[in-house]
Amino acid sequence: MTAPDTATRPLSSEPSGALDVEQAEAAIVEHYPRLVRLAYLVLPPALGRNRRVLTAHSLAQRALPGGRRFGAAARAAAAGQQGGVPGQRGGAPGDSGYAYVRLRVLRAALEAGIPLTFRALPRRAQLPPLLPQVWGLRLFPRSGGAEELALDQWLATLDGPGRAACVLRALERLPEPEVLRVLTEVGVVNPAAAVAESGDPANDALFTSPEFDPCVLQARPTDLLRRRRLVRAALAAGAALAVCGALLALPGGGWGSDGAAAPLYARNAAAEQALDPGQLVRVAPTVWRTSSRTDYSGWPVRGDRADDAELLRRALAVWARPGSTVVVSATPGTPSGPPMGPPQLLFAGAVDQAVVVLLYDGLRVVRYAEPRSGTEIAALDFARTDGASADTATGLVLSRVDGNVRYLAAPWVTGAALRDLLKPGESPAPLKLVDGITPPVGSPAPDGTCTTWNALALTGDGATRLVTDLGELTPARLTSGAPGAERDVTEGTELGEWSRTACLLASVRSHGVRSVNAWTYAKQPLPEGDGTATWLCTRAETWQGTADRVQAQFLAPGTAPAAQAAKAEGSPACGPREPRVLAGVLWKSRAGQWYVLAAGSAQFASLSVSGGGVSGAATGNRLAVKAPAGAQVDLSGKLTDGTKAGVLR
Repeated sequence: MTAPDTATRPLSSEPSGALDVEQAEAAIVEHYPRLVRLAYLVLPPALGRNRRVLTAHSLAQRALPGGRRFGAAARAAAAGQQGGVPGQRGGAPGDSGYAYVRLRVLRAALEAGIPLTFRALPRRAQLPPLLPQVWGLRLFPRSGGAEELALDQWLATLDGPGRAACVLRALERLPEPEVLRVLTEVGVVNPAAAVAESGDPANDALFTSPEFDPCVLQARPTDLLRRRRLVRAALAAGAALAVCGALLALPGGGWGSDGAAAPLYARNAAAEQALDPGQLVRVAPTVWRTSSRTDYSGWPVRGDRADDAELLRRALAVWARPGSTVVVSATPGTPSGPPMGPPQLLFAGAVDQAVVVLLYDGLRVVRYAEPRSGTEIAALDFARTDGASADTATGLVLSRVDGNVRYLAAPWVTGAALRDLLKPGESPAPLKLVDGITPPVGSPAPDGTCTTWNALALTGDGATRLVTDLGELTPARLTSGAPGAERDVTEGTELGEWSRTACLLASVRSHGVRSVNAWTYAKQPLPEGDGTATWLCTRAETWQGTADRVQAQFLAPGTAPAAQAAKAEGSPACGPREPRVLAGVLWKSRAGQWYVLAAGSAQFASLSVSGGGVSGAATGNRLAVKAPAGAQVDLSGKLTDGTKAGVLR
């Protein structure tokens, strides 16, 4: 192990004097091999032979002082020496320059052996040399014999001052007093200990061996596989840097901030057109009469701000890049990204206390709203509308203020009326449409208590469709009938059933509901002559088509509203794919007896119940069995084709 080379101290500033830098340069050039050998021997062997060779050459070349005049103390040091460079002893003119550069080389070699720490800045000699540099080769002196190898191993056990003392004595042939003086000059803390550590002079002749001559070198290649990997990595990094530079050099500064707006998204022709108000699609007022599609694509442009280019530009920019002050909402399953191309303008105008813009891109309807007083904040609402038809594209919500809703009706709607579903016997109140906009109407159950549930009856295209607000841009259509044969709610019986089940619509609010169908699938005479109960199945179909919600409801005579018997999400029950349902409830008669009541649709041939102290079966699609209070039972049924079917869950 190489001892830590820490026994040095910083010298004071260079002594001033009258020697020229040319003398130092001449000394370096004339004695360059000797100075390099001195540095090579003093440097710690832990650096490795290649690094020691390059560092030794660098230290010798950097020994040239920076100014035109340098230390006169070097002349005094050389004059006092008893030995020196052979052939130039004592006070010869070349000794002063050589003694000075030797001090600088020796000091730098000792500094190079000081370990790097985080507590002090590194000195120049501790860092890899800038020059000379060798690429692709490893350089090292010639190999010597066993004696040279033993000497090199012994030098590795000494610290820096010890190696310096050996070199000054063996290579420079300085007597011990001169060695002590030179070590003191270069900043060694304990020169006497370094001299005592320097060993036996009997082997001093080996210091001139070619083993320790860094000017006569052998060359070998570096690690070729590692070099190949590094070259490939460098080429890949360069290519990545070039790509990043090209992106940053794109027009407009590439991707980055644009004032108060959020960062721009990727530039392409379609994206640029989508932000241009002049590229908005505007449909003529009469296109819907002849169009093969009766959805939002046939709606004309309406509103008193349809030609406000600045408003439309803001709406498109916020849609593409909503900032931190924009409140964004989207129905489940609706992407909220920018448009893929120029969208269609449906409406732009002032509504109540806001300015509203409605846009349509074939997949979604987007509502942008900003206050009339400023543009610092905005709201952005997304609603999925793919697959819309004349039945489900009858209107859109323009605004909600203080529990009231304004709708924009489809162009084929010729009349509108407000109906309270909880009061089926009352006639609907007519509403006047102004440019397709309804007056403000109350939201269904605005305070959370179901004392009223408003629905809008929209007449047009040969039908009257009942829709209600479920907290989204698109109102939900209400229908009645068996799966696959749904019809609009217009008759008194259907309105009566909806009056007892309307309050359960709150459970599907804000779930992206397109339509809700109520199907009376069974009527059941109650035990003990307590009347006839009605079983309904309500299916709320969503725009995304994968999260439909199904509820089975039990309507006992004289009670309101209906009780929820079972529910499921994502189930095909009560729909065209599986037009059947089975559910049951625990019911108490007027006399106080508890019963398990169950009913299935017409596809069920028999029902059975077990567990919880209850056992019974019935032929047909209805069952009534006495049960203890709070009984937990298992209900199942068998279809007319013999297959088993379970309850809705």
